[in-house]
Amino acid sequence: MTSDKLKELIQYGENEQVEFKTSFNHEVIKTLCAFANRSGGKVIIGVNDTRKITGTDINRESIQNWANEIKLKTEPAIIPDIEKLSIANKTVVVISVNEFPIKPVACKGRYYIRRNNSNHQLSLNEINDIYLQSIQTSWDSYPHEGSSPEDMDEKKILRFKEKVNENGRFLLSGNAYECLKKLRLIRNGIPTHAAMLLFAKEELFYNIHIGRFKTDSLIIDDKMIRGTLFDAVEESMKFILSHLKVAFEIDGKTSQRTEIFEYPLPAIRELVLNAVIHRDYTSPTDIQIKIFDNYITLFNPGKLFGGLTVEDLKTDNYQAQSRNKYITEAFYLTGDIEKYGSGYRRVREQIAQYPTMYFNFEENSGGYLVRIGYKKQKTSSDFTKDFTKDFTKDFTKEKRKDIIIELIKQKPQITASEIAEILNLTRRTIMSEIEGLKAANKIRRIGGRKTGRWEVI
Repeated sequence: MTSDKLKELIQYGENEQVEFKTSFNHEVIKTLCAFANRSGGKVIIGVNDTRKITGTDINRESIQNWANEIKLKTEPAIIPDIEKLSIANKTVVVISVNEFPIKPVACKGRYYIRRNNSNHQLSLNEINDIYLQSIQTSWDSYPHEGSSPEDMDEKKILRFKEKVNENGRFLLSGNAYECLKKLRLIRNGIPTHAAMLLFAKEELFYNIHIGRFKTDSLIIDDKMIRGTLFDAVEESMKFILSHLKVAFEIDGKTSQRTEIFEYPLPAIRELVLNAVIHRDYTSPTDIQIKIFDNYITLFNPGKLFGGLTVEDLKTDNYQAQSRNKYITEAFYLTGDIEKYGSGYRRVREQIAQYPTMYFNFEENSGGYLVRIGYKKQKTSSDFTKDFTKDFTKDFTKEKRKDIIIELIKQKPQITASEIAEILNLTRRTIMSEIEGLKAANKIRRIGGRKTGRWEVI
């Protein structure tokens, strides 16, 4: 390295690949490990935190002693490049390491990684993730010990095959076993973790705990969803849909109606898919989905994978990372997701159509938390105004009954109070209309008052 290049590095300051130290010590070795576990980097000795060149005192044996100490205190052993340079009559030493091919590297039994301009100690799960990533594999590609192809649900596999072929991203042929083998979901005659999560006959106890909350402590409805992953996504969406409000815009002249859901459904589905596909399946913690009056949170165990950061996800040009490569591949082949990290871009595009909606996400309590919500439901107030304007001229009792039936068709869980608010009538009037519809055998109630629904006959 030339003196000019070194001056340029010092001028830019510390970052993800450069750190300054005034002397050689244990912190230097820890930083070199953090660099090796990321993308390589340089420790410049003889420069302080304010980028002032202080120089360092070394003798003829110093550099060799440093190299030996780095080698002895790292596992696998790091062999760095060490250069001595002179700037402004002061000695500066640059210790460089490349990204290690098989990670992670430990410093005296502890593992670190470089993030921005600091070192972070890795958790056990992060150590495992980095190792699997470095050998270009993932936990879900390993055999599910004690399982056999007989534990697979053939009907589910064949439905998957049909959907893959319809989508056209890959052509699957042969019987169920041959399809899974072609996709490497069966190895040496044993189903992988991914195969069992996607197609097992028996439940594997990876849960989605989903609930409707009035407050943090008041739960109106909740459900534990446990099943294969494709089914779990659909069951979760059904539960969420059953608790979403719907605004209706009705053209008074044509009687044509437009339903506007409380949230953009493609965005909600994308977030559910992300939680299911990218969760850490080595963690016993459940995926948790909480539906509140004007926001939804989704939590999945496992922090962001492969060096991806929250700041990266706020952009549209981040490099996609996948903790569960074979699960991701399966959902890609069916067309449920795009493989290359475009999910959040699509979510942002969807919520852009909802003026007061927000979308936040963060790493939280050993996992990843998403929150989507709004200050005002889209078009709900406009709808009430437009609806009453359209029907004040000709709001016969018969037409009122037809509208109630339409509202029930669109939202079977709708309450009398909600109908009364939409029609600008009293709840007592709506209850009278409902009783009349029941007596005329037009509608019926299924289930109890709190958790039941209406059905149009």
